[in-house]
Amino acid sequence: MTAPHPRFSRAIALPAGMAMATALAFLPNVTASAAEAPAQVAADATSLSYVVNVRPGHAPSGHLKKAIGEFGGTVVTSYDQIGVIVVHSSNPDFAERIRTVRGVQSAGATRTAPLPAQSTTDVGTPRVLSAAEVAGAQAVAGQDPLQPLQWNLPAIKADKAHAKSLGSSKVTVAVLDTGVDDTHPDLAPNFDRAASVNCVSGKPVTADGAWRPGPTESAHGTHVAGEIAAAKNGIGMTGVAPGVKVSGIKVSNPDGFFYTEAVVCGFVWAAEHGVDVTNNSYYTDPWYFNCTDDPDQKALVEALTRATKYAERKGAVNVAAAGNENYDFAADEITDPVSPNDTTPTERVVDPSECYDIPTQLPGVVTVAATGAKGLKSSFSNHGLGVIDIAAPGGDRTIYQTPAPPAVDGRILGTMPGGTWGYMAGTSMASPHVAGVAALIKSTHPKASPALVKALLYAQADATPCTDPYDINGDGKVDAVCQGSKNRNGFYGWGMADALDAVTR
Repeated sequence: MTAPHPRFSRAIALPAGMAMATALAFLPNVTASAAEAPAQVAADATSLSYVVNVRPGHAPSGHLKKAIGEFGGTVVTSYDQIGVIVVHSSNPDFAERIRTVRGVQSAGATRTAPLPAQSTTDVGTPRVLSAAEVAGAQAVAGQDPLQPLQWNLPAIKADKAHAKSLGSSKVTVAVLDTGVDDTHPDLAPNFDRAASVNCVSGKPVTADGAWRPGPTESAHGTHVAGEIAAAKNGIGMTGVAPGVKVSGIKVSNPDGFFYTEAVVCGFVWAAEHGVDVTNNSYYTDPWYFNCTDDPDQKALVEALTRATKYAERKGAVNVAAAGNENYDFAADEITDPVSPNDTTPTERVVDPSECYDIPTQLPGVVTVAATGAKGLKSSFSNHGLGVIDIAAPGGDRTIYQTPAPPAVDGRILGTMPGGTWGYMAGTSMASPHVAGVAALIKSTHPKASPALVKALLYAQADATPCTDPYDINGDGKVDAVCQGSKNRNGFYGWGMADALDAVTR
């Protein structure tokens, strides 16, 4: 990503401090609906948050609890299922000392700024549709009013799929993100409150509305939720899977940072509440890449690997955005200029085979690249042979990839807090398309395991050959190099997601 990057899993140009993989399609941050402020865990102004990883399946031993206290730590919560303990401490030597305790497998600080921290990854700011644009959309019979603006639906044959099936209300997709405004008229019919929660502190808060974005927080999660499951109800837009349920799991703090303890909480909550698919349009702060030769970063990779694997064992397919920096994840090295993003970034060169963008590069996670209205890799989308699994519409600059009329914007339309709709762009927008298609597959094959859903997702994808040469801005210079065959390559993985096959095969 370019510095500084919003956390969103990489929506284009998000505020620094957020790893969102979104792309609010270059729209300004929109005010979200107000919600009750969830209770926060009290912490000293100089405290940091830590994950302490021990053997899964057991509560922390008395010996370990005593050591945590002696080293100046306070246990916030413990996820015994995966052996991850969340601790706050103002002792700068806490991680180093706790690693010496018998039974501790790894431990590390989840941030470099004291609690509370600040900051997502979309491309640009969102643009909200005006009342005139909403009124002027010319839908045909069978379409929701704004569907003519959604070039992305026919790009994955979702319009044809909807004639066969809208998806099952027994399937839930959890949006791990900045929060979801469930009062939106396009989301309310499909919202799963029982599977929604606020995980920002690392510990679940279930107060009514705790999953919503606050008045000054990002619209990212609400936009993503609408792409997945906006209801086909004669109002606004249509989601990829408009008959499935969607839940909100809020994992970013008010400043847009997605810290490890919150994301771990989100995956465990999804696992314990029957979620079928998780969408992850962000990267976990404060490190864009987490290097396993660093003891702190290694602990974050270990904690999230355990959390994502646990969610999959419990039945969830985990889908994540690839990011918006036009990085080649298959390269020998990548320059990371934005880490740590919650204090002072220092440029470093990393090996992406040993330093991971999490959860995007974790084992078993479906990694999604973005395409534009012409079906080409989006100008910003990360890529890499063997890393990218599948591609889907994430939008692009309209000047690069102009959609066919009546669509007018090369970005992706989505729901926005407060009952509005707007455009965003980024791999953050591509990931929810794939999450929606996975939900349609699960609806068609309700007994399918996560492994089978992923196998069908890849087998049904429309093979897309490399774009060669790739000169997206037409300046005569190659902007990225695609490696691989038509059936699997670094730009499009196994190909473009196919919603029609998802409901017919």
